[in-house]
Amino acid sequence: MAYIEFTNVCVDFPIYNANGRSLKKRLIQVATGGQLGSDQQGRVVVRALESLSFTLKDGDRVGLLGHNGAGKSTLLRLLSGVYEPSSGSARIEGEIGSLIDISLGIDPEATGRENIYLRGGLLGMRRSEIAAQIDDIIEFSELGDFVDMPLRTYSTGMHLRLAFAVSTVVRPEILLMDEWLSVGDEGFKRKAEARMSELVRSTNILVIASHSRELVLHTCNRVIWLEHGKIRMDDDPQTVASAYFGT
Repeated sequence: MAYIEFTNVCVDFPIYNANGRSLKKRLIQVATGGQLGSDQQGRVVVRALESLSFTLKDGDRVGLLGHNGAGKSTLLRLLSGVYEPSSGSARIEGEIGSLIDISLGIDPEATGRENIYLRGGLLGMRRSEIAAQIDDIIEFSELGDFVDMPLRTYSTGMHLRLAFAVSTVVRPEILLMDEWLSVGDEGFKRKAEARMSELVRSTNILVIASHSRELVLHTCNRVIWLEHGKIRMDDDPQTVASAYFGT
């Protein structure tokens, strides 16, 4: 069972070495981001998320819509544990898997095989678990003998196939994504699409940030529209997509 409950969650980023005198008595909403203001110590702060309250449970497939800087990536990083709330409470129950950056932890000087263990470890897998699945990961990546060559000798496509193959082997209870992953040539893309669909079906809760109307309508049963770090709308996909993209 997975469960997420946010109650009046805010995330502030203090800006040091900035002159906050003109901001001490007012709050400024910036054009493409959150809000600028000042804290009790007079430091300039960027409020990336403000007063977020929502509950997610098993079966929820939630799309995040909003312009660049609206707070989608900040919310994903908050859910993944990279950030902590500045105020409010965030209760998260369930194992979390993140596909926000599938190349995180990849070492260009290490071999593909060694990088499978590196990336798998960052995903929370034990070495024995990786060893039990490494043959399947290598086969899926279609790297062949290149798996024992340094990653710096790989093409961009080979690099992405390896990162995708190892990153999607986990089956978390809560899956976080920043856009839908589709990598490789047309043949590999079909495999990748099938793997992604199976991964989404197996997870309890999905949270995916996207700019695609088709994706949120096809994949999600709920959409949250963020604007300047606040929730502007939280409803079914058709209702939110019609308001956000236009009828």
